[in-house]
Amino acid sequence: VVEAAEAFDAGAQALRGRRDSRLRVAASMTIAEYLLPGWLIALRGQRPDTAVSLHAGNSAVVAERVLAHEADLGFVEGLTVPEGLDSAVIAQDRLVVAVAPGHPWARRTKGVAAAELASTPLILRERGSGTRQVLDAALASAGGLAEPLLELASTTAVKAAALSGAGPCVLSELAVGDELGARRLVEVPVSGAPLDRALRAVWPTGARPAGPARDLLSLTHRRI
Repeated sequence: VVEAAEAFDAGAQALRGRRDSRLRVAASMTIAEYLLPGWLIALRGQRPDTAVSLHAGNSAVVAERVLAHEADLGFVEGLTVPEGLDSAVIAQDRLVVAVAPGHPWARRTKGVAAAELASTPLILRERGSGTRQVLDAALASAGGLAEPLLELASTTAVKAAALSGAGPCVLSELAVGDELGARRLVEVPVSGAPLDRALRAVWPTGARPAGPARDLLSLTHRRI
């Protein structure tokens, strides 16, 4: 009996070890590019033997991967959390309308109203992204978004198009902070449209993160 118990304990420890030796993370583009690198470096300091895989996509894709148990922990930027997922707010974020210095909006001291923003073709992220979801909701009462000038699948591509002078973009302030500070882009104030949003960690309902996923979740609260 003792030998059987010891064998069971050894098997359980080995199973825990295998589970704790890997972490699958899915994150929306902004979080993956601007927040997760710091968190993962800190996690490596705590768990040097844990192998981490990261899938970056829009918030809808992240939710799908977590629901399908293809990720142990997800990070999203949208307004809502899909059914079947629990969540925790890890930070507050703000969307910014930004233009190249030569754009006419860059010289406006009062910025733009929601109605003008809604009627202007913008450089946008694709549908399914948290950024697009928040912007759609913010401008719904102003008539909804006009047909995009460009619709791009990554934060970096949207920013590059705005930097080229193609037109106004709407991105997280995390994504454009350096460019605004260097005046490569200019923030345009917006009135009448709420552009604040929450950043959330998500996991399957009833399955609170454990092991390295729990440790990563803890680090997000300490470092924002």
